[in-house]
Order: sequence, then C-alpha cells, then structure tokens
Amino acid sequence: WFCSAREGYTGVNLFTAEYKDGKWTNWQYAGDKINKEYKVGEMHITADGRELYFHSDRAGGKGQLDIWVTRKVNGEWQQPENVKAVNTAENEGWPYVSQDGKELWFTRTYQGTPAIYRSKKVDGEWQEPELIISQFAGEPSLDSAGNLYFVHHYFKDGKMIEADIYIAERK
Repeated sequence: WFCSAREGYTGVNLFTAEYKDGKWTNWQYAGDKINKEYKVGEMHITADGRELYFHSDRAGGKGQLDIWVTRKVNGEWQQPENVKAVNTAENEGWPYVSQDGKELWFTRTYQGTPAIYRSKKVDGEWQEPELIISQFAGEPSLDSAGNLYFVHHYFKDGKMIEADIYIAERK
C-alpha cells in the first residue's frame, strides 16, 4: 500500500503494488477499497494489518484535515471513523502507529507550521495528544528501536523551499 499523486488521478490517492523478483510491479488504484467518494491522504497500516489510518478533509471531521481509521473485518475494510481524540479545527495528518499499536504519531499545524504530536492508547482509546517536536517538523515514523524519523521543513517568505529527513534517537 502507498499514497501517490499519479497522472490520470486527481490529488493523492491510495495504491497497491506487488513485490516480485526484486521489483515493485502491478500497481493498482486501491482507493475504492476504502471509499472512493472522499479524498484520502497519507496513510499507515498497523503492524497486524487490521487498521488503516489516513488523513482526509471528508465531511464529519473536526477541521481541515483529520485523521481517520478504517478496520478490516472478514477481509473487508469498514466505513472510516474519525479519530476524534486527536483531531482539532487545525490540520492533523501523516499518521504513524507504533509496532505495538500503543502510540499514534502524526503531524498537526502548530502556530502556523507543522509539528509532531503523539497520542497514547489507554484501555483501547486514544488519549489527548502531546506536542513532541514543534516548528517545521512533520511526517513522523519510528524504527523497531523506537527512534523517530521526521521531515524538517524550511520556509522562506511563507513558502516551503526545502525538506530534509532527521532522526531523534530514543534514549
């Protein structure tokens, strides 16, 4: 599964591909597996393959972009649900769920720029998120050791001019 802006499609969409003989082949549009009536942005599938988190500006959210989740039941993706505990009137997106499923990392607009937040799952419910890295940081992911990888955005005159990847090592 991956997100991409592809020729012949409007905006960012979901696709699948097969890894065969050392190459990624047979890419196919997969947005209809979630709900093609709504725009779907960057996504992350949990380690167990049962939940797919994504951002969208679809109706029923709290703000501009919100984080949504759809669950796979009997081989079928269910109607997406808004992850209300982490969403605000601002933009939330670029979700990443830790391997153990207990942390949801994402990007939120903070004082007009992207910032990284984390929500912890307690008794099956996402909690109020905490700010982890502010100002110009976004698109978080973790490796198996818990190190945080993210993009640092550089802006000039309100326009992004560069984005570099950084790592914050877990101590």
